[in-house]
Amino acid sequence: MGRGRRILRWALWLLAALTVGLALLGFTAANLSAVGTRAEGARLARMERSPQWSDGQFQDVLPRVEPDLLATLERWLSDETAHRRPEPPIVPVKRSRADFAAPPASGLRVTWLGHSTLLVELDGATLLLDPVWGEYVAPFAYEDARRFYPPPLAFGELPELDGVLISHDHYDHLDYPTVVDLARTEVRFFVPLGVGAHLEHWGVPGDRITELDWWGEVEAGGVRLVMTPARHFSGRSLLLTDRDCTLWAGWAIVGPEHRVFYSGDTAMFPGLAEIGRRLGPFDVTMIEVGAYNQLWADVHLGPEQAVDAHRMLQGELMIPVHWGLFDLAMHSWTEPIERVLSAARRRGVRVASPRPGESVEPVERPEPKRWWPQRPWQRADEAPVVSSHL
Repeated sequence: MGRGRRILRWALWLLAALTVGLALLGFTAANLSAVGTRAEGARLARMERSPQWSDGQFQDVLPRVEPDLLATLERWLSDETAHRRPEPPIVPVKRSRADFAAPPASGLRVTWLGHSTLLVELDGATLLLDPVWGEYVAPFAYEDARRFYPPPLAFGELPELDGVLISHDHYDHLDYPTVVDLARTEVRFFVPLGVGAHLEHWGVPGDRITELDWWGEVEAGGVRLVMTPARHFSGRSLLLTDRDCTLWAGWAIVGPEHRVFYSGDTAMFPGLAEIGRRLGPFDVTMIEVGAYNQLWADVHLGPEQAVDAHRMLQGELMIPVHWGLFDLAMHSWTEPIERVLSAARRRGVRVASPRPGESVEPVERPEPKRWWPQRPWQRADEAPVVSSHL
């Protein structure tokens, strides 16, 4: 290794240590509780009996190559990707409780509230998935982790819920301030093994928490909630001391007339086809398409593989999620949806592209609508150029 590269590596490590130190000081003063806590006692004993548990942590569905921390940091600091945040800001569709007073006539309606937050109304049940109302997807006020736009639906305007479904404990899926607010209601939580420790630590009564293992299922609001395998990881500590100490998962929601699938965060793995065989076909799949790069190939799908996953799952309509709200990766904010639409056109897959806050009813056979600019730098009031695949 050349002298220049050694100096760069030491400089990056010093910067990383300084960043973590300042972050620790910041969130300790602000709210150390946001990091959560570790499972213990009967909860930990149940986790240890899981087929997914080995050597003191949960194991992934396939062996994964862990991204080199230094390589990730080097790439992040040297990244010059333009347009990672929208300018001017996105204007979401403003919603209220009144919009959800009447159930969908078709029996199925999905409302995308940004990133992976979804309101699913299915065969009489109303379920909230990975709710994030907080300003930052971090345990402290970190500008790069700030959301692009306010929630389309104010928290106080949420309709009555039959349950809250959590896929895993990362900050962009398990949001501390949102859970604290939900703890003051009577809503039930359905979460992967170990995540209940965080919820109880934040004030959710234990009798309102149901923790499941992969392929476990429970009833809520007259529909089946089935926790499905995923290829990802978990942990909230900035020092990585809790890596894979809680489980991660996807969700299948199966009603008398309809069924949908939510991927959570996952990389490609053959088990997606098994989920399709056992629980599909699905009227709608909601699959993560954003936050990808070569270093994260074993933990995220990316746009093209997301479309392939939809087909493996035997999905009818695909709603891309996990994009358009946070700057979490090294690509422009519009790249995920553009690549999804291109791949979907080639593979003959139907895609809906709701604006944040918009609802989708599959019975209406929605077509993708371009609400984002053709070019990320395009002015909001400039007429977008519609590409040939729309």
